[in-house]
Amino acid sequence: MIGINAMNVLVTGGAGFIGSNLIHFLLEQHPEWQITVLDSLTYAGNLENLAGPLQESKISFVKGDVADGELVRELFDRQRFQVVFHLAAESHVDRSIYSANEFVRTNVQGTQTLLNAAMTVKRLRFVHVSTDEVYGSLGPQGSFLESSPLNPTSPYAASKAASDLMVLACYKTHGLDAVITRCTNNYGPYQFPEKFIPLFVTNALEGKKLPLYGDGLNVRSWIFVRDHCEALMLAAKKGAAGQIYNIGGGTDGEIPNIQVAKTILAILNKPESLIEKVADRPAHDRRYAVNSDKARAELGWRPRTCFEEGLQQTVKWYVERQSWWQRVKSGEYQRFYQINYVQRDKAAH
Repeated sequence: MIGINAMNVLVTGGAGFIGSNLIHFLLEQHPEWQITVLDSLTYAGNLENLAGPLQESKISFVKGDVADGELVRELFDRQRFQVVFHLAAESHVDRSIYSANEFVRTNVQGTQTLLNAAMTVKRLRFVHVSTDEVYGSLGPQGSFLESSPLNPTSPYAASKAASDLMVLACYKTHGLDAVITRCTNNYGPYQFPEKFIPLFVTNALEGKKLPLYGDGLNVRSWIFVRDHCEALMLAAKKGAAGQIYNIGGGTDGEIPNIQVAKTILAILNKPESLIEKVADRPAHDRRYAVNSDKARAELGWRPRTCFEEGLQQTVKWYVERQSWWQRVKSGEYQRFYQINYVQRDKAAH
């Protein structure tokens, strides 16, 4: 457990979706904390997400790869961090299916590079941000516990499971003060529009089809990103070393994909005819759900935002910031979308 006084904090992947939301949340809760952001600014990283804190010099930004051992060692030697929030990761399942190499490099090798540096610093808390996808797929009932076996399906999930095990090995072998969080699907501001909710919102705003995998009955457990950020802060403060904490939105957020799509269209007053069923993702996990009782009991955490409220806020954010997502969708993502949604679906038919 750490105190709440001035802290020297590193956030990896801080220019991405969850990372940038975490930085805004930490600055709001603890403006006295000194925050350094390490991000390689791949296609999903966007400094616009941090425009305010950067302009006001509230954070320090370092462009770099978490797998760059020399850069990471130098950064740790210079800053002597007290808390590390490790969010840097390749995270899109579809991309991992077509090319897994980048996922192994960033998610596994990058994590080990950070661990090597973290072990040189005394009294450092390492918060490793993982995913419920490491558990694999569920049937229509039940939920995963922290003790559930790891059974990843996609290369992305396998790389995250491997990184989890490296963190636990570092705790057991070297005594690193580390905790692991495994969260369900996040949604909210600043999410890159290749992910389900922002893709469907922005496509609907453009009058484009919403590409829904398979029968649309795959169930995800949704959590508003701010609720996740609060859980991460509490894990840093109160989590027990070597422990894993599931972070989920509860049964309120367990919704079939087709229902999420219809709700988005209803909020935007768009026709359901925009939904277009496409060839299913290979080995598509049917359902995710986690039991968050441990986080509630030990961290004092609970989700504050119901799905309907959070989705309304999220849609409103994208409606009001069309220039942001139009710039994002006009680049590398558009090429990926054409190859892996449009052309693949044509081939399947």
